[in-house]
Amino acid sequence: MANQEDNLLKNIISHSKEYGFIFPSSEIYDGLSAVYDYGQNGSELKNNIKEYWWKFMTMMHDNIVGIDAAIFMHPTTWKASGHVDAFNDPMVDNKDSKKRYRADVLVEDAIAKIQDKIDKEVEKAAKRFENFDKAMFVTTNARVVEYQKKFDEANARLKDAMINSNMEAMKQLIIDMEITDPISGTKNWTDVRQFNLMFSTEMGSVAEDANKIYLRPETAQGIFVNFLNVQKTGRMKIPFGIAQIGKAFRNEIVARQFIFRMREFEQMEMQFFVKPGEEMKWYEFWKEKRMKWHQALGLGAENYRYHNHLNLAHYANAACDIQFNFPMGFKELEGIHSRTDFDLKSHEKYSGKKLQYFDSEDNQNYIPYVVETSVGLDRMFLSILSKSYAEEKLEDGTERVVLRIPPALAPHKVAILPLMKKDGLPEKAEAIFNDLKFDFRCFYEDKDNIGKRYRRMDAIGTPYCITIDHQTLQDDTVTIRDRDTMKQERVAVSSIKSIIQESISLSALLKKI
Repeated sequence: MANQEDNLLKNIISHSKEYGFIFPSSEIYDGLSAVYDYGQNGSELKNNIKEYWWKFMTMMHDNIVGIDAAIFMHPTTWKASGHVDAFNDPMVDNKDSKKRYRADVLVEDAIAKIQDKIDKEVEKAAKRFENFDKAMFVTTNARVVEYQKKFDEANARLKDAMINSNMEAMKQLIIDMEITDPISGTKNWTDVRQFNLMFSTEMGSVAEDANKIYLRPETAQGIFVNFLNVQKTGRMKIPFGIAQIGKAFRNEIVARQFIFRMREFEQMEMQFFVKPGEEMKWYEFWKEKRMKWHQALGLGAENYRYHNHLNLAHYANAACDIQFNFPMGFKELEGIHSRTDFDLKSHEKYSGKKLQYFDSEDNQNYIPYVVETSVGLDRMFLSILSKSYAEEKLEDGTERVVLRIPPALAPHKVAILPLMKKDGLPEKAEAIFNDLKFDFRCFYEDKDNIGKRYRRMDAIGTPYCITIDHQTLQDDTVTIRDRDTMKQERVAVSSIKSIIQESISLSALLKKI
């Protein structure tokens, strides 16, 4: 299974480069580790994902607006947010494989395996007994009780080590849980060390006057420092949200698995400001809403699951991930967090400016609580590629590689293909292309035989191909080919728009949520 997953990821990486989705950054200079460039098809897909998220947030909700905050922020911002003092990852190396890992992630994965054992025991018992009482079973079955004891103890030790930044305790936990390196299979670990993830630079016209600033490690703080600006100018009433799409930068030591974890990445975040005491209601609301948004893409409901955080960040009172079944297994795709009033209260303290909301209904001022939804755009991109990619053997014995990208997100919606480069077919094809290009992202190609062109369009995920032949000149009909079924149908030129629009409509996708 592991080899299949590795091969799938390798095939996706190779396909992405060959067909203009993703290139290694600065490749002519041998590249830059964990940094990638999006090619002509990749940038189109990426923009379509952004549009899907942006319209869902700002158009489908009348109490959410969007901003675009600067990447550079006053350095005190990051002191107030806790990033200067606490934005660290505990790192550990395996001496045999020479690979570096997040120590807390290694422990969390080991704890998850204990939970899997408990779930399997419960599942087996439920099948054996007709009147199965789960609550009684987990407290009386000796094996499950032992598993639960290990689970609770490991969680408590992990939480204590993280809160107190006790790296020795983290190392001892790895030893006691007998965690092995997934590559070498050994337990030969180095000491655990803290590593700050922020990139720093200097701002100033001359070196002597330069001030140390940071590339933002998250986009959320740009929303928080603009809370009152947006609230007052937009006359927003609680509850309301502020959305943003933007670049963030983290000096990840463990940066691997293609675009899953990069040093320069893009986030789609929304901070939802609520009345204190109502945050858990909205936390559950956004958990459900965001899951529906993901599942509307049709990549398979079984490929998504919730993962509740057992060890919360210092600012949160509840947190969970929406995990996706990537080629590497289930990993975080989006985080939903109840951040309490930590951020606004901290910025109020460090700036000396009041960041409070006046509630006219209750006739009182208060600092709102915040529920955050944060999805990695690059991870969304990878999730779509990984479930869209397919290698198929056809009935005629040939093979094809196809990207079954959700049609509304596909880089190109339709390809215009004249059967030949003569007899007036290119001119007719160009006329159809020029008519459709105002409504859809179109691709025109007249090189190679029609079969090869179909294969290229399958490989970049184009939902429809329109073939113009000699019959087109006679009766103004064309052949329209469906990417997924490969079925071909003769239709009138005048009906092309309506046929395509019905399938690739972003509005239809949003209505599913």
